[in-house]
Amino acid sequence: MSETVHFADGLALDCGQTLPDLDVAYRTYGRLSPAADNAVLVCHALTGDQYVAEPHAATGRPGWWQALVGPGKVIDTERYFVICANVLGGCMGSTGPTSRRPDGRVWGMEFPPITIRDMVRAQEKLVRHLGIERLFAVIGGSMGGMQALAWATTFPERVFAAVPIATASYHSAQNIAFHEVGRQAIFADPDFMGGDYAAAGKVPERGLAVARMAAHITYVSEQALTRKFGRKLRATDVRDISLFGDTFEVESYLRHQGSSFVRRFDANAYLTITRAMDLFDLAAEHDGDLTRAFAGSRTRFCVISFSSDWLFPTGQSRAIARALNQAAANVSFVEISTDKGHDAFLLEEPDFHAALRGFLAGCAAHWRRETA
Repeated sequence: MSETVHFADGLALDCGQTLPDLDVAYRTYGRLSPAADNAVLVCHALTGDQYVAEPHAATGRPGWWQALVGPGKVIDTERYFVICANVLGGCMGSTGPTSRRPDGRVWGMEFPPITIRDMVRAQEKLVRHLGIERLFAVIGGSMGGMQALAWATTFPERVFAAVPIATASYHSAQNIAFHEVGRQAIFADPDFMGGDYAAAGKVPERGLAVARMAAHITYVSEQALTRKFGRKLRATDVRDISLFGDTFEVESYLRHQGSSFVRRFDANAYLTITRAMDLFDLAAEHDGDLTRAFAGSRTRFCVISFSSDWLFPTGQSRAIARALNQAAANVSFVEISTDKGHDAFLLEEPDFHAALRGFLAGCAAHWRRETA
């Protein structure tokens, strides 16, 4: 079961508002060393959660990174103390739109706008609560990669190594556009009811499902969809084809993605988190100069991209690596050749796993010398 820590002092947000109190739901794997020097924070993506290496509490499905996190695996829980927290604004126990205010009312659409850095500040409170002064590594893909970058620039003295995977230093106009399509689908659902659907006992299932379907298309490559589905028809006889049903296998797949998503995610949380991603721009506070964001950094970086990822293409990862080089930071960069698209970081991808394992092993050697 997920653990939750309550912070009665709340959290000051970038928007100028302050949450009166804060809950952070999290899971840990492995044991924290006596010196508290083996902690790895894994940051989840947009629709992820804290169940990184065990069955999901609500769905029973395997942990979203169970292939990488566990005893003897790439992120070895016999060596590392792994932490994964549900992000601020989420719907799996951390404070978000589904949470209740001190007066007992559900936040709903009135939950304040948050940023990726707000998410990281909430995680930092958790890390301190666990007695950890410095993290060995912060690792994450997609929105999790944004969090890894925000950790390394907001709390640079507290991160020895950072691994931003399949991510970018800002959310592109195209990505914002895709998110807006999803948000408008949710708004258009009659059961959304201006965001007060919970009070009415409703769930905007159709709108949230469409939002998930649109987003999921961006997570896979054309090659992967073609390999898996091509133009396969569900009906073998043209007379059985429906104008409005699942004519093609890929349509059935997307509808399944949408229907399964609404059983585990909240619409207002989706709106909140997608907006936080849209607002992310690491260079914005440095007159658009990304290099300045990393000035003086002592963190060791490994930036990883995937060749067929068109949501966060390799060029955006190269820009991060270039800025780190210009800031004289310690950085490695690798592009993994794959046809699996953005979701490759969640799938069985041996070259990716080998690159991450090698980087962590190299960092561990330096870490031992530094802390000896």
